Amino acid sequence: MSITIGDWTATATGDPLPVTPRFTGDSVDVAGHADRQERERFLAATFGSREWLWDASDVLGFDRDSRQLVGAEFRMPYAWADSETSARVPVVPAVRPGGVRADEVRDFRLEMCTVLCRAPGDEVLVCLRDPGALDGPPEARIGIAPDVTLLVRHGTVAGWSLTDPARYLTTGFADPDPAPPSEATRRLLGECLDLVGRPVFDEVADGDPAALARLRAGDEALRAQREDRHRADALLALIGTLVEDYGDW
Repeated sequence: MSITIGDWTATATGDPLPVTPRFTGDSVDVAGHADRQERERFLAATFGSREWLWDASDVLGFDRDSRQLVGAEFRMPYAWADSETSARVPVVPAVRPGGVRADEVRDFRLEMCTVLCRAPGDEVLVCLRDPGALDGPPEARIGIAPDVTLLVRHGTVAGWSLTDPARYLTTGFADPDPAPPSEATRRLLGECLDLVGRPVFDEVADGDPAALARLRAGDEALRAQREDRHRADALLALIGTLVEDYGDW
């Protein structure tokens, strides 16, 4: 299958990345970086799409010799997704496991997604480049790593998805806890996604008493959670700026 990003093309292959994704709350990272220095070396050694100063774009890194995809970073579009749009999860086809091989060694730009769609219970997060991608289902899902797919519509990469995001919650460059997430963590993930998305985000910023109480309750519940501590810390980091800016109102 040939796929397109702008004027750049690639071919789907049969070799997905054997890398466990990391969901930090702000992004989904499919790479084996152990620290910031390793990430910088990865960016310097690969070609593809990468972020630049003041440029919020997704990262796809390809090996310069084999042209195979060797890493990816996808930003979450929380503040741009209202509740009505979030509930419109598109019908998606079965996952086709595979890698991606660039047709040529050339950099390109992959716009970050602006629409977040949330399946019931936040079992799947579907992120789309623009609302127009909701007008019809994607024609393919390429599983580039465990539970991470590229969504292809009309031959073009229209977004990506993450299945079971609670399982992959982590902080920084740490690997996710291999144990299954607790039910409390799954519930609090949904609450935190509500808090950082519209309309609740705007209500918090406007000083709405009910929204502020909800923010403080979420923060307290995460701090009091004894089980699944590493994932709870990831969720605390996700809402940390909101708590710092508005928690004392």
